[in-house]
Amino acid sequence: MKFGRHCLYFILIFYSCEKTHTITKKPDLSINSNIKYAKGFDIHHFKTHKKLIIKTPYPKATKSIEYILSPKKYVKESDISTSNIQTPVQKIVVTSTTHIPMLEVLGVEDRLVGFQETNYISSEKTRRRIDSGFIKELGKESTMNTEILFDLKPDVLVGFAMNKTNKTHNLIEKQGIPVIINSDWLEETPLGRAEWIKFFGVLFDKEKVADSIFKIIESNYLLAKTIADKTKNKPTILSGAIMKNSIWSLPAGESFVAKFLEDANTNYLWKNSKGKGSLQLSFESVFDKAQYAEYWIAPGYFTTKEELLNNNTHYKSFAAFENNKIYTFSTKKGITGGVIYYELAPTRPDLVLKDIIKITHPNLLPNYKLSFFNLMQ
Repeated sequence: MKFGRHCLYFILIFYSCEKTHTITKKPDLSINSNIKYAKGFDIHHFKTHKKLIIKTPYPKATKSIEYILSPKKYVKESDISTSNIQTPVQKIVVTSTTHIPMLEVLGVEDRLVGFQETNYISSEKTRRRIDSGFIKELGKESTMNTEILFDLKPDVLVGFAMNKTNKTHNLIEKQGIPVIINSDWLEETPLGRAEWIKFFGVLFDKEKVADSIFKIIESNYLLAKTIADKTKNKPTILSGAIMKNSIWSLPAGESFVAKFLEDANTNYLWKNSKGKGSLQLSFESVFDKAQYAEYWIAPGYFTTKEELLNNNTHYKSFAAFENNKIYTFSTKKGITGGVIYYELAPTRPDLVLKDIIKITHPNLLPNYKLSFFNLMQ
């Protein structure tokens, strides 16, 4: 899996960019804000415009980035700039598959005109638009084809940031195309990530639609959590796998993945560890702690037990392996090979939570069918 296309299950993926527009100190919470869970952005409303504030544009950022969003009737063509954007946006380029479902549920997928490495997109609806030539391939993330991008003349490009420096984004903004930073991957909770649908809602003047969709997702999530809370059984959970250099990567205890496991009322064995990303551990330390874990959820990119054993024969010594209780999301893919979980899960955390509840407490959701995970064969 290449960087920048997907938000991984327990490894954060991102790339850098630099902003040239107004940067301010982090603002106080707006009294007219309806952002409930997300910590990385806010929306302030004024009579003639709205202000989109990206409070944490990249890790450890101490300053926010502000964009002025103005309806056509309130903005002159000469006033439009990389920080003063006319809404609703008519043509957009996004750079993560996680943004595709949000465009679709808002009913604005027809505004998407370009994407990097389109093969990673799994949605059948958007794939049809790619195949019909409505969405242009912009090349790999590290070598974006800016000539095609400039020909498309999008109103905005939605990108990621790790720090302040990205020459490509500077070049794009010099051509008058705003680069809006989306830092949803920095959110610490599943509902916090899903709430970024409101980020796209304000760009397309679809705030009420975005609010109503998020309320449904929130309600479904909280209801599932309430159902899981009723059981006293908390099965032990192992996650991750050895991905490279004999190092086992698994979710840290303060990560949004650990939050899923907590809300599903399970006993994630690293729940008390510090960190919001992933832990890098030795096989021996993982084996010592999780040899008898009841479930093994999300074993890296591996799709079969045979692949696991080809990577390390000692995997067979785990009880979850022997008892056939390993569940993976890597087997459900789009027609061009993109993993559906990476694309859709951030928008639908309610389905992820239900999956984990169904796996670990199968009697609580008797009629529910798994959306993302499969039993590893």
